[in-house]
Amino acid sequence: MSIRYLFRLALAITLLALLGTLPACSRHDRVVVGCKNFTEQIILGEIIAQQIEKKTHLPVERRFYLGGTYIAHQGILAGRIDIYPEYTGTALTAILKQSPASDKKAVYDRVKAEYEKKFDLTIGPAFGFNDTFAIEVRGEDARRLHLATISQVSQYAPRWRAGFGYEFMERSDGYKGLAAAYGLRFAEPPRIMDLGLLTRALKDHQVDLIAGNMTDGLIPALDLAVLEDDKHYFPPYEAVPVIRKQTLAAHPEVQTALEELAGKISDQEMRQMNYAVDGQKRDVKEVVREFLRSKRLWSSATAPAN
Repeated sequence: MSIRYLFRLALAITLLALLGTLPACSRHDRVVVGCKNFTEQIILGEIIAQQIEKKTHLPVERRFYLGGTYIAHQGILAGRIDIYPEYTGTALTAILKQSPASDKKAVYDRVKAEYEKKFDLTIGPAFGFNDTFAIEVRGEDARRLHLATISQVSQYAPRWRAGFGYEFMERSDGYKGLAAAYGLRFAEPPRIMDLGLLTRALKDHQVDLIAGNMTDGLIPALDLAVLEDDKHYFPPYEAVPVIRKQTLAAHPEVQTALEELAGKISDQEMRQMNYAVDGQKRDVKEVVREFLRSKRLWSSATAPAN
């Protein structure tokens, strides 16, 4: 039985458990915010939740740590959550199964149109940052071998071990396409690891190359180097809220609240928040409150207490 089959089986069991045990959201008394199971998603979910709590006074239920993209998407289709943060490139390739494209606006417009037509979901305005995949190596290796681009890795890959997340191994914009585009052949099949373990595995020499996130706050902290995608393989991954249309019909004030977040988070600001949680071990809610106050979206005197 292959590792890939076991992963798919585990994913299906988790999804069934999620959909079977969670009650559907009420459209009248609260808004349910979900997110996937890594730090940046928890931060974005909390930003959405706190913004709605403050600006609409609606109760918000948090259903975080929903697993990967597929489970989060199925959760919103089933009405278990009302909103969750997603990335345009992920929506395009992993959900819509379309070929990657490089034009940021074209990708956003295509995803928005297809989500409305196929799923009765709407895509809110982009938060402002692009969390593209980051092909990372140890900083010491990059300096020693004078590595700056992914193309330069091909001569060293036959002696290296790679580590990737499960989704990256499965997606059309993931490992297979990357390996074909850059001619990468590693010493052994890539290790499939939890996203939260990848950077530490690279730093500890368990693997020699990983696919992480460009806004990962641990990249500078662990002295990791991001290699340039010199063949422009990856599409844009603008962070956006995915929202049920029924939720906006029942609570149009939610749309107004989310529109205030448009363009408010830069790449550097997202990286700093990620580091505050991952590197400094700070409380997510506190980090988010400080960020929203810094943007003057609401004052400290009127910030949510929870």
